[in-house]
Amino acid sequence: MGSDEPVISVVIPHLNQPENLRACLASLEAQRGDGVPFEVIVVDNGSPEPPAAVCADFGGVRLEVETTPGPGPARSHGAGLARGGILAFIDSDCTADPGWFSAIAAYFRRKDAADALGGQVRIAPVNPEDLTMVEAFESVYGYRMKLFIERDNYAATCNMAVRREVFEKVGPFAGINVAEDMDWGQRATAMGYRIEYVPEIGIHTPARENFADLTRKWDRHIAHDFEVVPAGIVPRLKWLLRAAALAASPLAEIPTIARTGYLSGFGDRLLCLRGVVRIRWYRAWKMLQLAFGADGSRMSGGWHQTGGRG
Repeated sequence: MGSDEPVISVVIPHLNQPENLRACLASLEAQRGDGVPFEVIVVDNGSPEPPAAVCADFGGVRLEVETTPGPGPARSHGAGLARGGILAFIDSDCTADPGWFSAIAAYFRRKDAADALGGQVRIAPVNPEDLTMVEAFESVYGYRMKLFIERDNYAATCNMAVRREVFEKVGPFAGINVAEDMDWGQRATAMGYRIEYVPEIGIHTPARENFADLTRKWDRHIAHDFEVVPAGIVPRLKWLLRAAALAASPLAEIPTIARTGYLSGFGDRLLCLRGVVRIRWYRAWKMLQLAFGADGSRMSGGWHQTGGRG
């Protein structure tokens, strides 16, 4: 590979977040001297004004447009243009920790490296001394990458990297009506590819602004889960039992909240527990609605409602 060829191609889907994108690109640009050649591909997904001016402020950033709604199609578009042997994905409202590129490259040089990885995701609160309920909740439960990978066989695409040849064999991300990161990871796992959690590869992201933004994320996941429930009384009863168990589950989270190192002080932990109760009761209610005939298609489309966050 020539010296001007990138080792890593990072793809960033974007929608209506130019200043967040600026911070993201700055966190990447700061790593130009780390010895890992990389390229940056920003894929705008329907902003009234694509972020050309922001991208122009950083050398070597390529701006593309994907008209099909959804972060999945935007990421897939960028991946199809990538020149690097490693594809890395980060969201436009995230910032990469120092050494992000060098840690990704070092991981894939290991003989025991998996085919794809998911890194650690930390919440960056607006005011660390005065967390909101959503910030406290997401600090513990928002991006449980290790759990996603080990239990559910996928890595959240806000901090994911994969060998390009593996991505090409698994195929592109799905559209807006599907939890595209879960869908892709589970397809990859079914094909025999391995995904590993690598906590040393970290990013920071703001929490969702309010509870409504948080519910839109879960609407997509719940609708996707319900789509694959088989017809019949028994599968429907199992779905209802899942909803009941979810509603009863917050008390079981008290030990986790008490022990977490992501929060400090009793007040923040109480805020987190409040968030757990609210979102799990909301999810249980939505599951019940679907079981009794609600239209699941109305629960999708979160990308264009939230300005870029799926």
